[in-house]
Amino acid sequence: MAAKTHAWISLWFALTIPVIFWDAGYCFYRPRSMVGGDLHWIWKPYAIYQEVDYVYGIHALERGDGFTNAQSLLNVVENFMNIAYLYLAHVSGSPVAPLLGFASTVMTLSKTVLYWLQEYYCGGCAVGHNDLKTLIVYWIIPNGLWLLVPSFIIWQLAKDITAALRVADRVEQKNSSGKKQ
Repeated sequence: MAAKTHAWISLWFALTIPVIFWDAGYCFYRPRSMVGGDLHWIWKPYAIYQEVDYVYGIHALERGDGFTNAQSLLNVVENFMNIAYLYLAHVSGSPVAPLLGFASTVMTLSKTVLYWLQEYYCGGCAVGHNDLKTLIVYWIIPNGLWLLVPSFIIWQLAKDITAALRVADRVEQKNSSGKKQ
């Protein structure tokens, strides 16, 4: 049985793969990727973001805060899972694709929730210095997308996986009761 695909899920993965690699590159190349660094031209928009979110800025780097690169490494793992999902779903037609997409998206949502909870429990230590407009435009809206879209993907893939398991269970029940399809 070929994998059931959803264009919007595949589009999300396809659009976010380069963004995630770009973001991870910024994190792994700090301080060279930061303002004043020789590679900053590749990550010019981060000139704003490193001042909005101190996790991405000089404060975390100078403190030796490992969270930024730790979450970036998990982003890279997740990204390879997203690439594998697209391959399994659209090239090989593997029924494993929804499970891999589900697992990857649970990683995305979990890391994003952790990111938000860290801000809550540390009293806004990385973004609390921003005025409300800056916080909404540069942190809440972009990071909110990483809560909203993955939540919908998880919901959709969970429905697909559950439906496939129900079909498999019915087939197993028929086979174990001696009935043929």
